[in-house]
Amino acid sequence: MNTEAENNLKNFLDKKVEQYNQPAFIKDDPISIPHLFTKKQDIEIAAFFTAVFAWGNRTTIINKSKELMQLMDMQPHEFCLNQDLGRLKRLLDFKHRTFNATDLLYFIEFLKYHYQHNNSLENAFTKWGHNIEQMLIGFHHYFFSLEDVPPRTKKHIATPEKKSNCKRLNMFLRWMVRKDNKGVDFGIWSNIKQSQLICPIDLHVARVAKRLKLLQRKPIDWQAALGLTANLKKFDPLDPVKYDFALFGLGIMEKF
Repeated sequence: MNTEAENNLKNFLDKKVEQYNQPAFIKDDPISIPHLFTKKQDIEIAAFFTAVFAWGNRTTIINKSKELMQLMDMQPHEFCLNQDLGRLKRLLDFKHRTFNATDLLYFIEFLKYHYQHNNSLENAFTKWGHNIEQMLIGFHHYFFSLEDVPPRTKKHIATPEKKSNCKRLNMFLRWMVRKDNKGVDFGIWSNIKQSQLICPIDLHVARVAKRLKLLQRKPIDWQAALGLTANLKKFDPLDPVKYDFALFGLGIMEKF
């Protein structure tokens, strides 16, 4: 891509970021669920579950995430820390696609364990290394380090070790880390830099990125996510994943 073409593409994508990175974007997006909360730990837990549920229809993702938050009395942090049999029983019928009560009860067990020793979910990622790949691999090992992990639950947390593009975890990290004055992303974590984030990549984002010649790789795997992010860094090295708004908007809203 020559310099003029690169500048034109940057200008086009910057306009799309401006168009979609707006408060109006929130209500129809899964990020609306953590926006129901003000307490940091509630935001983290709501965002984590919503990101894990984020495959398929956006309306369904929002509805199922909201249903879970209501089952937790709209106090997910308190619910995870102070679970009892009566409260846990109400979760037994919860299901979202292949995610069921077995998975949910393990997730809550992990969150209880973590928050008993930590004030934030941030260091569940940051204590394992200095780049996102190390953090995601470390988080995966840590998440499944409790006793009696149901084997079926392991499919719900991705890891670069298995070549996954980790779309949902990268989206969760974007929500927690990115900070600007638009009010969409939360920016409540400070030990990961925006420049370190990896662009979440799904089939829609990949399709748009390939059309714009920002992605050449065929498999939509971890290397594809790294490659796309490297190209986006040419447009903004300090905040490459802001272009997720543009690629997602072009793919989902505009069927580009």
